[in-house]
Amino acid sequence: MNVFKIQAGDSFPSIEVQDSQGQIRDLSKRENNSDWLMLVVYRGRHCPMCTRYLNNLEGYVNELADIGVKVAAVSGDSAAQLQAHKESLDVSFPLYYSLTVAQMQQLGLYISNPRSEKETDHPFAEPGLFVVNEEGLIQVVDISNNPFVRPDPKVLTSGLKWIRDPSNNYPIRGTRDYA
Repeated sequence: MNVFKIQAGDSFPSIEVQDSQGQIRDLSKRENNSDWLMLVVYRGRHCPMCTRYLNNLEGYVNELADIGVKVAAVSGDSAAQLQAHKESLDVSFPLYYSLTVAQMQQLGLYISNPRSEKETDHPFAEPGLFVVNEEGLIQVVDISNNPFVRPDPKVLTSGLKWIRDPSNNYPIRGTRDYA
């Protein structure tokens, strides 16, 4: 079975989702003064590990903003599920919903079906993280098939600081251009 996996160095695709006010947002477009975007794909409201990860990531938002990296998160949840989830989240970064299965596939994410109706009512993406640079290219990608494997926010922030330092001249790693 062939499964598409997005690659480091690829252009981040146009992915339209909705914000908490129901406005359409294309995640491939830069906003404000941040030229890089860290997009965290999380499983959804039903996942306590996702809640913990997003709340922990909040502690690094200012450091990331200082180096020009804006943080956002998205799931396949509905508007109602996002609103309910916000009660257990303490984050300042944008939260988006309505990621479709086709978009999950476009991003090369692993997709799971709920184990029961108590978990959730729709297929959902397993965790993914994309850091998109000012050219719209995927600088860093991390895709997992379960909620237990995610980049540590402290290590990730430190690494992005190093990558963003122009004196390091650090290229996109893991591209197909290795021959």
